[in-house]
Amino acid sequence: MARTGSLIGRRALIVACAGTVIAAAGGVLLPRGPDPDPQDDGRPAGPVGLFDVSAASELLPPSPLHHVSGPQSVSYGDGSGTVYALQVVPASVRLPDERRPLGGRARRLAGDLCVSVLSRSGAETGHMYLRGFGHGISFGVESSGGELLLWVESDVDPRTGYGRAVARIPFHDGAVLDSSSPRVRHHRPLPGSRQLHPTLDPAARRVLVSHWIGRTHHYTVYRTADFVSGRYEPLHHVEDSALRDGETFQGCALHGDHIYQLTGQQYTDAAGGNPPSAGGNTFVSAIDVRSGRTVGRRKVTAGPGLNFREPEGIAVRPGPEARLCVAFSVKTPGRRELAVYACPPGAGPSA
Repeated sequence: MARTGSLIGRRALIVACAGTVIAAAGGVLLPRGPDPDPQDDGRPAGPVGLFDVSAASELLPPSPLHHVSGPQSVSYGDGSGTVYALQVVPASVRLPDERRPLGGRARRLAGDLCVSVLSRSGAETGHMYLRGFGHGISFGVESSGGELLLWVESDVDPRTGYGRAVARIPFHDGAVLDSSSPRVRHHRPLPGSRQLHPTLDPAARRVLVSHWIGRTHHYTVYRTADFVSGRYEPLHHVEDSALRDGETFQGCALHGDHIYQLTGQQYTDAAGGNPPSAGGNTFVSAIDVRSGRTVGRRKVTAGPGLNFREPEGIAVRPGPEARLCVAFSVKTPGRRELAVYACPPGAGPSA
């Protein structure tokens, strides 16, 4: 997760002008969209972009990942139902070439992640370790030439635990891969930005990179082929017009003309600021990738009985009828588990 207000770096190499979208090389200046309608918070769930949040249904029941720590994000490579999840390696885990286990804080700042692969029923079918990569707020899965590739943040900033670059790496079950390995190519498309988190739109062959410039959150979209070849010429570059002060950013996805953004926190007790009785504070927003305007925002009410219920990732499951998938971290005795809810296509774009 990433909390607004706590993500300000020591230096801002690029300063975003208030009320505008800053264009990257080859981009254009676009007007920033209006602030989201505050009345959205009181509206019932409904269409957001092309998906109907009110019709969300359980896609994956609460299921354990490879380790006891909670999920950070999810991704789907195809429509088979196989889900890939990232989690920070928890305390007390010792990898084969390590002399001793590390503590939880040390793992977070080191950017050590574990990838879990789960079947559509929740059974684990594989895992891989990524050391020194980042926090894993979003990522992508690509099938290419019979090989499974992961698009992840990389080159962790040890002061924050978040990645400073983007890497495209092959998945190998049971392997341990270090970000410092010469086999890892670090893409740095946005000099001066920090906390880079990629995801994919495989149908349109595009890459979305979430990143921060100074105090503001931005999105940049590239053609996949251009990005892989090192041609970082953006198709779109917009400032985030949906994220509100104090909200916790929990991931993003790209599909069609919309960026889908997930925010929210875990349930508190009855006396806290986010009790189950209030329905939680998980929201999905749709941002028009062409203009940067927020064109929809709705509360996610699915899974109200989940214990803890922290939103931890959003992804589009591709297929003939794509689904927008929202993931939650669920508390069970001794560990956290992953639950996923899928939103079907709605009647049309929300406005």
